[in-house]
Amino acid sequence: MTIRRTALLLGVSLLAACSRDAVQPETLIVESQGECPIRLSVGQALTLTLPSNPSTGYRWLLQNPANSVLTALGPEVYSSGDTDGMVGSAGQSTWRFRARTAGSGHLLLVYQQPWAPEVKPERTFDCQVSVR
Repeated sequence: MTIRRTALLLGVSLLAACSRDAVQPETLIVESQGECPIRLSVGQALTLTLPSNPSTGYRWLLQNPANSVLTALGPEVYSSGDTDGMVGSAGQSTWRFRARTAGSGHLLLVYQQPWAPEVKPERTFDCQVSVR
């Protein structure tokens, strides 16, 4: 009887080991243009966080989302850096992506007033993305 139990436990252990999901690479967090170019593995998550202050009328606009290699995991999320609740204080805008296929793409965001697209952007985030 103990041989059967041992074989059963061994079989269950092997099945459990085979059924585990592959470990995903750690999320890459990018906070400035200086961290470019970006290199990711297929399936790896990317979090892009840039300083922002929507109370000025300026917003980060996603001009080129590198669709050839990245998939957006949701819309932009703005969070205020201050905890004292001051209106008009600066914060940060965050985007999340996942590398979906090998190749290269171009991630481009501009910081400008959405109603004035003809005016030169205040800032630009321009980054080459490579996925392997």
